Amino acid sequence: MTLLHIHVFFFYFVLYSHDRTMQDIVYKLVPNLQEKEKKRRQEFASKHGLSEEVKEEPPCQSNEKEKEDEGADKDYHRNDEQVNLCLECKGNLKHLKKKYLRISSQATICHLKKFLALKVFNDISKYGDVEILCNDELLGKSHTLKFVAVTRWRVKDVPLTLHYRKKTIDL
Repeated sequence: MTLLHIHVFFFYFVLYSHDRTMQDIVYKLVPNLQEKEKKRRQEFASKHGLSEEVKEEPPCQSNEKEKEDEGADKDYHRNDEQVNLCLECKGNLKHLKKKYLRISSQATICHLKKFLALKVFNDISKYGDVEILCNDELLGKSHTLKFVAVTRWRVKDVPLTLHYRKKTIDL
């Protein structure tokens, strides 16, 4: 397998990852698909001697249920694609006790800066004093981790390694 094959595989893998919203739309459009899929999974599990506890997909919610949950933020992005991350200190800032994280790929660099400000300075309002780099390139605060992984990290080994440092003075 050449490097080109690996690159193409990674490209398609990243683009076609599981999307919960799209799955819910498909379940709503195709009648009985969810029930048939559940039945096939149970048959497969019993045929191959796997445990009968097949993880069930949450049923499609009706509009009334969605209206009830609008005010409550109970998601916490647990169903998002996750990114393995290593945060290493570059400079004279305090090192993290636990430098490995597993967080949503939709988290932004700004979220990481606030997390680091809280851990390093014990003050979230100092997040502007933290810079985050990937491959010695300063990252924008609105970049998502998925964007950074695809455009900056590319096909390097996991976890995605980011460095943080105290903000340098702009002259």
